[in-house]
Amino acid sequence: MKQGLNTKAFKKYVLQAMVSAGLLLTVLIPGRLYAQADSTTKAEPVATEESSLISPSVELISIQKWDNTIDLNAALKAKVNGTFIKLPLLKVTFLQVNDDGETVFGFAITDRNGKALLKIKADSLKANKEGKLTFKAVFAGNKSMDPADASVSIKRARLEITPVKGDSLLSVTVKLIDLGTGAETPVPETVIGLFVHRSFFPLKLGEGTTDANGEASIEVPNKLPGDAKGNITLMARLEENEMYGNLEASIVPQWGVPVSDKIHELPRALWSAHPPVWMMVTFIVLMGTVWGHYLVIIVQLFRLRKEEPDPDSPTVESIY
Repeated sequence: MKQGLNTKAFKKYVLQAMVSAGLLLTVLIPGRLYAQADSTTKAEPVATEESSLISPSVELISIQKWDNTIDLNAALKAKVNGTFIKLPLLKVTFLQVNDDGETVFGFAITDRNGKALLKIKADSLKANKEGKLTFKAVFAGNKSMDPADASVSIKRARLEITPVKGDSLLSVTVKLIDLGTGAETPVPETVIGLFVHRSFFPLKLGEGTTDANGEASIEVPNKLPGDAKGNITLMARLEENEMYGNLEASIVPQWGVPVSDKIHELPRALWSAHPPVWMMVTFIVLMGTVWGHYLVIIVQLFRLRKEEPDPDSPTVESIY
């Protein structure tokens, strides 16, 4: 009798413990609530973000040449996905901004490097009250790009270069002249560089500072490689000046070492397209030896296959 009561009490205790554990789990573990969607409300359309246009940038520089012309160079590029890309085949309009308004010179199409060039005559240009010329490059934009423009202001000047040949010394005299006031005024204390034309980029030979007369003397090295007649192209440059911008002048003296422009067949050498004969013979012998071993192995494999016994032919055991 006592054992039956203990068993009932134990079952009751276990049942209470299970109920308590279930309630505790219900409180501690969050559940998901589901509700029926209201079918009467209309779903609002998701607002799509409008695609933004590409914002290009224009960089404009001017180069005053010795032949009384000005080169206007515009570079068009844009930043897309964090990377700058060059924009080719786009129209860039060049114009001058003065006190009377704007005067359009013309337009140019950017090349594969995103650059557009327009050459203008300096005689027909009219400076403003400060004696400066202001140029502007404008890109009108299109369906995928915003418009962009850039401007640059310079003062008229001219750069002159004169060759000076001594007994054993070659040099050039460079002179910088201000033309902004209408009169020719020498410009002192200005650094001018001297370059020689090369296939890819001009090579800098040296630089000099103008004196009170606006002149500077720069030495030219001897034995520079030239063309077939020994001509070299020397260029004097004033680069990125705050007042005059960029100026350039060039001469072609016969001071270089003549270099033939005829195409000759190179001699047999290790670095040429025609290797020496001994190297060709050695290569052919080595490759012939290697491929000869492969050929012998293939022939032996075919011979072994031919010598394989025929399964249909009678054996000694079958005869006896």
